[in-house]
Amino acid sequence: MKEFMLLIKNQGDGKAALSPEEQQQFLKACQVYIEDLMKNGKLKSAQPIIREGVILSYNEKSFTETPFDKTKEVQVGYYHILANDLDEAVAIAKRNPEFAFIKGATIEVRPLKMLEQTTQFRYPTK
Repeated sequence: MKEFMLLIKNQGDGKAALSPEEQQQFLKACQVYIEDLMKNGKLKSAQPIIREGVILSYNEKSFTETPFDKTKEVQVGYYHILANDLDEAVAIAKRNPEFAFIKGATIEVRPLKMLEQTTQFRYPTK
């Protein structure tokens, strides 16, 4: 089994357009999705990300903190999953409720590097 990160992104606050009832339906659909992944041994973790913070960058000798812009593309959460290969990870991502409820949602499906080949350093999992 390989590990993948599903990075959930929205344009601005995608849930703002949902009615309170639709927001509850969305949350319930996410709960069902998570429970299904857990039942099938495919989920390592999942978290929504709060829409605040800073973007930190470093240029030569100093750090810059840029205010977080909530109106642009925003990473709103992640799922750390297990899948046999990229095709299975993509199939899991396609079932995510974000697509059914949030206009313009995207999910980046990325394999995680567990081992540095040149040094044999194994990245910690806890």
